[in-house]
Amino acid sequence: MKNHLVRTHRSAEVFPRTEHLAWRIAEVATDPVAVAPDTEEMIVNRIIDNAAVAAASIIRRPVAGARAQALAHPYRPGSSVFAVPGTYSPEWAAWANGVAVRELDFHDTFLAAEYSHPGDNIPPILAAAQHAGRSGRDLVRGLATGYEIQIDLVRAICLHEHKIDHVAHLGPSAAAGIGTALGLDTETIYQAIGQALHTTTATRQSRKGEISSWKAYAPAFAGKMAVEAVDRAMRGEGAPAPIWEGEDGVIARLLSGPDAEYSVPLPGPGEPKRAILDSYTKEHSAEYQSQAPIDLARRMRDRIGDLDRVASIVLHTSHHTHVVIGTGSGDPQKFDPEASRETLDHSVMYIFAVALQDGTWHHERSYAPERARRADTVALWHKISTAEDPEWTRRYHATDPAEKAFGARAEVTLTSGEVIVDELAVADAHPLGARPFAREQYITKFRTLAEGVVDAAEQDRFLDAAQRADSLAPGELAQLTFAVSDEVLGRAPKSPKGLFR
Repeated sequence: MKNHLVRTHRSAEVFPRTEHLAWRIAEVATDPVAVAPDTEEMIVNRIIDNAAVAAASIIRRPVAGARAQALAHPYRPGSSVFAVPGTYSPEWAAWANGVAVRELDFHDTFLAAEYSHPGDNIPPILAAAQHAGRSGRDLVRGLATGYEIQIDLVRAICLHEHKIDHVAHLGPSAAAGIGTALGLDTETIYQAIGQALHTTTATRQSRKGEISSWKAYAPAFAGKMAVEAVDRAMRGEGAPAPIWEGEDGVIARLLSGPDAEYSVPLPGPGEPKRAILDSYTKEHSAEYQSQAPIDLARRMRDRIGDLDRVASIVLHTSHHTHVVIGTGSGDPQKFDPEASRETLDHSVMYIFAVALQDGTWHHERSYAPERARRADTVALWHKISTAEDPEWTRRYHATDPAEKAFGARAEVTLTSGEVIVDELAVADAHPLGARPFAREQYITKFRTLAEGVVDAAEQDRFLDAAQRADSLAPGELAQLTFAVSDEVLGRAPKSPKGLFR
């Protein structure tokens, strides 16, 4: 990996385009380096993972609404949309599929200076590749680029400290991945990256206070914008430049200011794109920083015994966990039994309480309104708080994979005065956890979440296609979505009419 120093440049400075970060990223996207076998294997895993969570969310209201918008835009050759036949304009297919993938907050993650769900790259890159008639090999190469660029940006550039939503790293990565899949030149990809970043930079209010369906829509919107940016760039249209380093660019006006410097790692020429191997998926449908606490709660519940004996619980954890999903956020909504699913998903206090009581976690039952309103749950929930621990913060930011951790130490004080303490650094499903996910676990996750939604024969067909994704011929990428019956789709709430019919 080569580190690139990125800083603001005055408009009067000589700053060659070839030194712009967007150009450096475009060069990575056009590098013809082969995809390594272990990277390709993980890409297949994540295609399966995305489809699993899409199946589980397919009849949820936000997903049905996004799908209805896409269905108003039929197009040929076009791109497939989960659950329905036909092809649709690729940017709208990317939108609908992106919402389906993100709605349950249940797919892969990478956390460093910033947070991300790099699997959000798959819907736009797949939609564009299918529409353009590319092969499975082209798709795999594009996905390797998308993961690489998003993860490298996440390693280097913190957005949330400036209250910028993390999808600002997704627009550029998806545009770069589409460029790779379509075999575009460096200049075109450079312009698309600039446009995608410019149009997908927004505040973090989507993940603060009353969290709405836009939490799932925001990444899908970034993917849709990436598809549109590539289309414009292919037509010869340009972008604001230099987009990161300009005098009024992203660094100077939205991030750490005109005197700030960032060191962004990118693969050198001929260096394989392997960043996907540093990411990890979720066993539980909850914000990633609550994955280890869920497993910790399941482990501690027998030691605690009668939960009515609990006087208080303090989760000592990282700064990120404390201020984003803990009491350090200052959000009273995180203790509200009438809160939305999206808000409860960002309350580690609620999540720890339910995991202690149930000994398990379910993507629907654990968030059901009647579950959140249970009197004993509310009582336990309000006894839980978080506290920042400098050691957990250090481990959160560690660059050594063996040190990097997203866990917590739980101190449970009983009414008798007894204190029960336990800690867990990484989730059980993490590569360094008790039960790391491999192909078998991804397939099991797909079959579990697709049960009752996708019939068995269609599950088999999809899994067969996904596991030979790299060998799919041009025109066969539609095999990487799945169909469901009219009866299943009929269970989805009817979307009110909008502008599109």
